[in-house]
Parts: sequence; structure tokens; C-alpha cells
Amino acid sequence: MKFKHLTAAFILVIIASAFVNPKKPLRTFVSNYENVLGTSLELKFKTSSQADADAAEARALNEIDRLDGILSAYKADSEFSRWMSKGKQTTKVSSELFEVLKQFEYYKTLTHGALDASAKVIGDVWKKAAAEGHKPSASVLQQAVTLVKQKHYLLNEQDKTVTRLDDVPLALNSFAKSYIINKAAEQAIQSPGIENVVVNIGGDMVIKGNGPELIEIANPRADAENDAALATIKVANMAVATSGNYRRGFDVNGKWYSHIVDPRTGKPASEIISATVIGPDASEAGALATSFNVLSVAEIEAVIAKRNDIAYLLVTKEGKEIKSKEWTSYEVALKKPTATLAKTNKADKLWNTKYELVVNFEIADIQPTDGKRVRRPFVAVWIEDQAKTPVRNLAIWYNKPRWLPDLKSWNRANGEEFKKGAEGKLSSTSSATRGPGKYSLSWDGKDDSGKLVKAGSYTVFIEVAREHGTYQVIAKEMKFTGSAQKVELTPNTELTSASLDYRKIGTSKK
Repeated sequence: MKFKHLTAAFILVIIASAFVNPKKPLRTFVSNYENVLGTSLELKFKTSSQADADAAEARALNEIDRLDGILSAYKADSEFSRWMSKGKQTTKVSSELFEVLKQFEYYKTLTHGALDASAKVIGDVWKKAAAEGHKPSASVLQQAVTLVKQKHYLLNEQDKTVTRLDDVPLALNSFAKSYIINKAAEQAIQSPGIENVVVNIGGDMVIKGNGPELIEIANPRADAENDAALATIKVANMAVATSGNYRRGFDVNGKWYSHIVDPRTGKPASEIISATVIGPDASEAGALATSFNVLSVAEIEAVIAKRNDIAYLLVTKEGKEIKSKEWTSYEVALKKPTATLAKTNKADKLWNTKYELVVNFEIADIQPTDGKRVRRPFVAVWIEDQAKTPVRNLAIWYNKPRWLPDLKSWNRANGEEFKKGAEGKLSSTSSATRGPGKYSLSWDGKDDSGKLVKAGSYTVFIEVAREHGTYQVIAKEMKFTGSAQKVELTPNTELTSASLDYRKIGTSKK
């Protein structure tokens, strides 16, 4: 009998201790940086504490910096740049540089020459021609293609040496970024207390951990940050890479040419304007996404004919979407909001649905003084009517709800309506790589409930608050009743440039 009482007491002690030390709930911690590998960086960690997230972030950033110091074609003191400067000789290189150079040889063969480290030669020809205001001549392009088709280096697997065979310039841009992203994610997921990791650099990302992530795929024909996604996918322990012509390229006499060139012909890619690849290997996903802009659909199908672990979504220049059969297993069907019209008087004129407002801005590159990276500032962009009533929020970027009051103007106007404790948009976006700090937001003339507003005058607010930095706000009234107009806004400490472009929908540089 005593034994039974002791057993019951022991069980009660165990139960009580479980309540004393409850397991902390998992939260999502997000950090954003600019000017990382020439673009923007998003880090996302699912864990129970800020301290664990901070430790994982430090590991990821350290790995990015380490590998950038090895593979960068833009840093004069990187191992790659030093190797290139030595000319035609045999050099022992790091395991990472050797691995990436080896992968370039593999993917060049796999894609039948559609991916080549020496494609930089052709890109430089187009860049020079664009600066001079004309297309490159056929003879100049042919010379470049001839150089590209040469063998540029030999790899010695046994002693990890590389022998340069010519002086043709190379660049490891096509998928070295994806290689670095994967290594950074591997470091972060090994950090104590981390359940899930997303490392997103310029729209290419790696997802690692115990749970799936929702990833939005940017629409190449409507690529503002707040535009509706082309598709939404759910992936776990995979890499997602998107490559396209809609954010970088060459403007030659008003005609847009992709920065992605076909190494076999010297011509910019044109038939495919966006390619997204899902795969288990980040380098491969990045390499395929780039080459799929160059290859024909038939060639793409042949490249992955025996692969059921690769999925892709292509968008042609006509806007046609081409999906592999594997893509549907990742795609998530989301309910789209139904647009409604506000109740108005018959005399009221509504917003012209053929027009949109595009808000462009570039976040200033603030260099740290203590050697640490500077996080992207908090940003809010919204619209108010003439009665100073908020009608539409275009962007609210922050990392913790408790810091929302730092966006003072936005908080005064919108704070009461904002859900307490909300973490904001948690899905990441896969897109073609943008320049660092360069963003666009669009307004289609609808309020936050999806109702079309009246035509007339509205004020656009762009507010920026930087941690340990300055606070800036721009307010500009515009009349949205007539023809297209563009207004350049006065830059400030936090914004290098900003403009408001009221234009017909579909107007773009391409």
C-alpha cells in the first residue's frame, strides 16, 4: 500500500515539474540586409528564443563572408580574383574554389554549353555596346563566342590544382551564389535550438529543417514587391532558384536585352523570361534556373528527363506558363481576394483601372563603423486621402512588432487597425536577382479592403527608421485623374533615390 502511495506521489512530481518548465513556443525570427553578394539578404529562423536566432544568424553571416572572400569576382583580394590575376600557370586552390570550378565544367556539359563561366566575355560585349548606344556587330559577337568555346582551365583532382590555359575573363555568377546560400544554411541549421532555416539571397534560397515553408514566385510581368505572386509553393529541405530578364539587363536604344546570354550564340536570352527550379541541391537549382533561360523547352525536358526530384516553372515572353509534372506536387492553391467596388454617387469618378502608381526607392548603403553589418531599416509605404485617412498600406517592413512604434507616422495613422502581435508577411519570395536596396511597390487604386477608390488627390508616404540610425519620412500629394506623370522625390539620409510613377499598366522598360 505504501508502495502505491509512493508511486502516485512520484508521478505527481513528474507532472508538476513538466508544468514548472514548459517548452517555449517556436517563433519565426527574420533579419534583412542589403549589399550582400551584390543584392538583398533575408534570414529566417524558427526557434524559441532571440538568442538562438542571433547565434544562427552570426553563423550564417560568417559563412557568407568567408565564401565571398573565396569566390567573389568583384573583390580584388578574393581567392578567385588572385587566381585569375596569376595568368597561365598551375595553382593550388582551396577545396571550395576547386569544387565550384569543377561544378561549372559539369553543368557546362549537362546543359550543352548553355552555362559557361566565360560567358562574361559576351556580357562585357553587350555592356560596352549598350553604353555606346548600339547593338554589337556580328563579327565582334562571333569573336567573343569563339573565345568562350575554348578550354580555359584544367583541374587536377588529386592535388587540387587548377591550370589556366588562357587569359579569358571568367565569373562565377551563375550559381556560386546558390552554393554560398547552401553552405550558410548548413551552418545555421546546426546552431543549437534552430528548427527551421531559410536563407534567401536575391530571390534564390535554401530551406532546411523540420517543417515546410511557403514560397511565393514573383510574376516577371508584375514584379513589384507587393504584386500578386505568380504561384505559391510549399517546400521543405529543398533549394529554390529563379532566374529571369526582368530586373537586370541592357537597354540599347530603348530596347531591353537580358543580362543572361547564350554562350553558344552570343545572343541574350529572349524566349524564356523567367525560370524557377526546385531541387535538392542548391548549386544545381541555380545552374538550371540560369540555363533554362537559354535552352529551348525541348532541350530543358531532355536535360532533366530522368530526374523526378527536379521541378520547374517557365514563363515565356508571351506570358505562357510551362510547368513540369513534378511542379504540381509543390504548388499551393490560395484563395484570391475578390475585388469589389465602393458605394459611390453617380457623379463620382473612380480610379482609372488602366493606370497604376509605382513607388520606386533605393535604400542607402550605410557602411558600418564597427565592422558589423547594418540591417535593412524599417520601412512603411502607405496612401492617405485628402481627409488624412489611410486608404492603402503598400509595405510594412520590420522584424519585431514591438519596434513598430519606430515608424511613428505610420503608427499614428494605422497602428490601431494593425493586429497586435502580428509578425507581418512570413512567406519568402523567389525572383530574379535585384540590385541591392532597389525596390518597387505598386498601387492599383484599391483600398485595403479591395474596393476601388475615387479619382482625385492622395498623399503617398514613405517612412524609414533605422536601428541606431536616422528617421526619415517623405510625403507627396499627387492627383490621379489625368494622364501619366512621374515625380522625382528629394532623397535623404536613408533613401538614395525615390520616385512616383503614375502610368498605364503594362508600361515598362522592356
